[in-house]
Amino acid sequence: MGSPFAQETDGQPAKGGATPSAAELAAELSNPNTSVASLTLKLQYRRFEGALPTADDQHGTMLLFQPSLPFVLDNGDKILWRPAVPVFIDQPVFDVDGGRFDGNGGLGDIAFDLAYAPKTVAGSLFALGLITSLPTATNDLGTERWTLGPEILIGKMTRKYVVGLFPNHQWDVGGSGNADINLTTIQAFYTYLPGGGWNVGSAPIMSYDWEGKQWTFPLNVNAGKTVIFGGRPWKLSVELNYYVDKPVAIGPEWMLGFSVAPVVKNRMAGWFGLGGN
Repeated sequence: MGSPFAQETDGQPAKGGATPSAAELAAELSNPNTSVASLTLKLQYRRFEGALPTADDQHGTMLLFQPSLPFVLDNGDKILWRPAVPVFIDQPVFDVDGGRFDGNGGLGDIAFDLAYAPKTVAGSLFALGLITSLPTATNDLGTERWTLGPEILIGKMTRKYVVGLFPNHQWDVGGSGNADINLTTIQAFYTYLPGGGWNVGSAPIMSYDWEGKQWTFPLNVNAGKTVIFGGRPWKLSVELNYYVDKPVAIGPEWMLGFSVAPVVKNRMAGWFGLGGN
């Protein structure tokens, strides 16, 4: 079966319709404004620590489903839709009345961002959009609040590296929960592309809670390999976080994550008469 994923790093078919190499696909999948659709599934394990009773003994496991669905317009601009669906296998939730932690499992708050990425000069990355989260969580695993706010991405991409910043800010805009949400999140990313389908780098996601006046700040290192299996590109990755700052009551101490991301055909693009891989 022939591969339908003939894409160069500018989102155009390779010469003669040839399938791109693993190295070319690794570069494209490291581009946050990629025109290549993928379905990322992450497995993350966290150890916690804090001032609450038995906080240092807590741990949690989560599955995170993150599709990346780009829609390419006729002029080369892109609309990027990226949902994030967390499923907690085991997550510590503090029972205030009982004074202890319960290990809860279930669905978390589903989030997504919708961004517009205009066509830029070669090597420049830019996108502007909105991010939101929905109160979909079960078993006390979310905020019971709707949130909404702006996001912006700026960066630079060459054949050997991708670097940039991806900040956003969210406020609560409704819901039945009592928490006031006023949260700034910044992802800084640097990816080195040594060739052969490999990528190594760092992409820490830092956040500041303006209501609680506290940071969550990890040091991050990650590595990945893009392979072609059964005619389909797959990106396999591993990452490690060590948190140098976190909420006092309880926060993550470290996180180990694994992910797999098959490249797929964005069939939704065809529904709207738009381009996509």
